[in-house]
Amino acid sequence: MHILIYGAGALGQAIGCLLAVDGHQVDLVLRPRFAEIMRTSGLTVTGIFGDHYAPPERIGLLAHLKGRSGEQYDIILLTTKTYDTDGALIDLAGLTRCYCPVVSMQNGCGNLEKLEERLGRERSLAARVITGFAIERPGVVRITVSADAIHVGGCVRGVIPAAARRLAEALSHAGLPSIAVPDIYQPLFAKLLYNCALNPLGAILGVHYGALTDNDETRALMDQVIDETFAVITTMGDSTPWPDAASYRKVFYRQLIPATYHHRPSMLQDLEHRKPTEVDAMVGYVAAQGRKYGVATPCCEFLAALVRFKEQQRL
Repeated sequence: MHILIYGAGALGQAIGCLLAVDGHQVDLVLRPRFAEIMRTSGLTVTGIFGDHYAPPERIGLLAHLKGRSGEQYDIILLTTKTYDTDGALIDLAGLTRCYCPVVSMQNGCGNLEKLEERLGRERSLAARVITGFAIERPGVVRITVSADAIHVGGCVRGVIPAAARRLAEALSHAGLPSIAVPDIYQPLFAKLLYNCALNPLGAILGVHYGALTDNDETRALMDQVIDETFAVITTMGDSTPWPDAASYRKVFYRQLIPATYHHRPSMLQDLEHRKPTEVDAMVGYVAAQGRKYGVATPCCEFLAALVRFKEQQRL
């Protein structure tokens, strides 16, 4: 396949490397400082799924899409931060001869809805990723942890688009376990529960995931975030793979945390690098939906406010 990965940070670079090594034609839209090094040294992925190397000639490195209006791709993977989704969709609209599916592989909720509004149902897909990626240095990405396979699906519940099957098969063959699912919303809301419980609190306190579960006070805060998030999801008329918050907590503490115990929150890394965070797609999203649907979310509101304060300090 001819694949465009737009907004290639750690996730996009890792996926691009594995797909290129597996024989796909891959173009990355990424920051110039990364592209400069990759043009001479290529791209390396290490970690829990093995070592992979794509030489410079195997990857297309782009700073932008200007002048490429006639380019055609089989699929586009959107790996930007959530606050860049609108700008990315405007940029992708410049590919005037390209009508391929676009897959949001981003954190948080609301991205698939934006794709559907702009591109239509047929072209809009999403993927749930709960695997940890970290840039060790320009040109080298480490895959650190993974709590589950990547899930890929479309906008219509009960239907698995052909593009979702192709992408899941390609990712799995390249070395990243992936499956196509008939309801991508459930995995996305499951990830929302996971991210809301861990990311903001870890970012505020400056600790890895496991440290939060080793303390009774932080566990109590995470429990409340899970309760509030679950209540909002239910009131919105959506669902998760678990019947209630208590059932999710069992999986969260017994399976998900042990699998990602040493992982440092992406939100913490954003603060450390003086970047905006995705708080408004996580606890900020839950708080906003809570206000819309009349569900109290005091803990999510509080954590969102604290993260925004730290964000403003760093920026």
